[in-house]
Amino acid sequence: MTESGEISEFGYIMELLARGKVTIKNIERELICPACKELFTHPLILPCQHSICHKCVKELLLTLDDSFNDVGSDNSNQSSPRLRLPSPSMDKIDRISRPGWKRSSLTPRTTTFPCPGCEHDVDLGERGINGLFRNFTLETIVERYRQAARAATAIMCDLCKPPPQESTKSCMDCSASYCNECFKIYHPWGTVKAQHEYVGPTTNFRPKILMCPEHETERINMYCELCRRPVCHLCKLGGNHSNHRVTTMSSAYKTLKEKLSKDIDYLIGKESQVKSQISELNLLMKETECNGERAKEEAITHFEKLYEILEERKSSVLKAIDTSKKLRLDKFQTQVEEYQGLLENNGLVGYAQEVLKETDQSCFVQTAKQLHLRIQKATESLKSFRPAAQTSFEDYVVNTSKQTELLGELSFFSSGVDVPEINEEQSKVYNNALINWHHPEKDKADSYVLEYRKVNRDEEMLSWNEIEVCGTSKVVSDLESNCNYAFRVRAYKGSICSPCSRELILHTPPAPVFSFLFDEKCGYNNERLLLNLKRDRVESRAGFNLLLAAERIQVGYYTSLDYIIGDVGITKGKHFWAFRVEPYSYLVKVGVASSDKLQEWLHSPRDAVSPRYEQDSGHDSGSEDACFDSQPFTLVTIGMKKFFIPKSATSANEPENRVLPMPTSIGIFLDYDKGRVAFYDMDHMKCLYERQVDCSHTMYPAFALMGSGGIQLEEPITAKYLEYQEDM
Repeated sequence: MTESGEISEFGYIMELLARGKVTIKNIERELICPACKELFTHPLILPCQHSICHKCVKELLLTLDDSFNDVGSDNSNQSSPRLRLPSPSMDKIDRISRPGWKRSSLTPRTTTFPCPGCEHDVDLGERGINGLFRNFTLETIVERYRQAARAATAIMCDLCKPPPQESTKSCMDCSASYCNECFKIYHPWGTVKAQHEYVGPTTNFRPKILMCPEHETERINMYCELCRRPVCHLCKLGGNHSNHRVTTMSSAYKTLKEKLSKDIDYLIGKESQVKSQISELNLLMKETECNGERAKEEAITHFEKLYEILEERKSSVLKAIDTSKKLRLDKFQTQVEEYQGLLENNGLVGYAQEVLKETDQSCFVQTAKQLHLRIQKATESLKSFRPAAQTSFEDYVVNTSKQTELLGELSFFSSGVDVPEINEEQSKVYNNALINWHHPEKDKADSYVLEYRKVNRDEEMLSWNEIEVCGTSKVVSDLESNCNYAFRVRAYKGSICSPCSRELILHTPPAPVFSFLFDEKCGYNNERLLLNLKRDRVESRAGFNLLLAAERIQVGYYTSLDYIIGDVGITKGKHFWAFRVEPYSYLVKVGVASSDKLQEWLHSPRDAVSPRYEQDSGHDSGSEDACFDSQPFTLVTIGMKKFFIPKSATSANEPENRVLPMPTSIGIFLDYDKGRVAFYDMDHMKCLYERQVDCSHTMYPAFALMGSGGIQLEEPITAKYLEYQEDM
């Protein structure tokens, strides 16, 4: 853009300002740096096409660099692009700004930072700040706007002796402002300086020719359409833009100027429509404010009704308790008075003793009959002492559990938004939690909110964590091991939400998930085992080779196990992994084994001593370690849709008590440090069997198959896993 073109365009903008078409506030908003929130100073164009002050770029890079050095980049939240970052020392910035600076400890090593305008990460590449263009057009407009906003504050001459005079011209070649007298002195007629380009007074001096930041001696003469930035001919010939589509600078200038002019004319032509929409928005704001106040009043009314009901029930319950208390105390008081009367019967006993001294039988009988009845009554009351009332008020305990639950779910009326239902079959937990739900009216809900919280054993009520979801499934990460988590979901239609769904309780694995694949090199028998390309599934096939090996039946009965192990070993810590055994599997052994034991199994000859070719590896054999307390391996038997708990030397369990239905998914938990291994039912995260294991060497996940069978490793739950499930 030429100087005259910029002047005419700026004049057009100022004319709009004068006529009130464009407000100063709106213009200023476009001329403010998104980082420092001030007018641009030497703005640079980022790869995302947003502009930012030259100094702000350095501050961002240095601040991020310091944060990486101090805390190892703990969190990127502390360097949010919307926050004003603390400025590094001017000494650092000055050192970078000096000509010929080189990378040192004070140079920002970080070249990637979030753009304050769009919040997307931008990478400055190897050249860093030196590879960015300076936005001279924006800089010129900012300078002219600054002068207009300050009522054209006078720019003083740079060459006058004090006191300086007001400048009348600025030389773009000398980068200085002059008054009339000084301009004549320093630009005399007939000299080269007389040919310099001069403009009106300004403090913004820009180069006449825009040079390439990558090839500093080459001028910009092309425009890369892919990168949307000017380039030189060397960039096109052998640089980063060699395979990009480019156009001439004049063509790009004409095209972009036509588009910008059309857009400006369109916006100006829609002025009445925009004003109408603003008026409509103002009315909507007032209506929203009124409706909000009305909704608050209605909510207060409903809660006051609830308070009245609670107060009424409170008075009724307290009155019933007081009545019962008074009745019981009256009974106790009556009983106390009766026993006080027994104490007064001491005189009766003395009187009876005197009657016993009577020797005349007729007189004695006449007196003793009535006396005997009185004494007998007192004796019976002493023998059968029983409190007249109960002291416990267990029948008067108020049960508010259901009401508390209902009040906790108190929400706005759904207005037709149905309650979503969590799909328990498709929801699972492994390394992360995958929650799927179904909404009867899927198109009616704009979004969903998934809530989850940890359920403590002491029933402490923790706050709910919320995640906004657009679809009907979500992967939840960062869950603690060996904990129960409650999940629920609600649907949103605009600002109206449905009640929460029924809660789903999932138990996380007892340890972090251990990731591995089947090892196709160590002991893998490709004649009878078939491993897929992903190495997460293995199948056992009984082929022609097994028929040839059946000749051994003539001399003895042998069965063979084909072993396959994980490709990663364990040397410390707690680990958990899961897998599925195909229902058609005849015999599968799963567990852990040490490296030295695996070498013995996989490299020893075929004899009856090796567990790989042991005699009678039937279902009732349970495990090879049945008679030992601590061995360097532990394997359990699975087959024919059954899970067999191994026998132990001290166990008196009957065989039927050791046979369980085969779980859909089986998990193994290894605590290397404590030397314990446990087998879990993944559906309910329930421990089926646990025992000691010798972990003095590297431990590997171990599997063995005989006959037809298949094992599928459980796939970790990630965002890609979720996308794959949705595609399915």
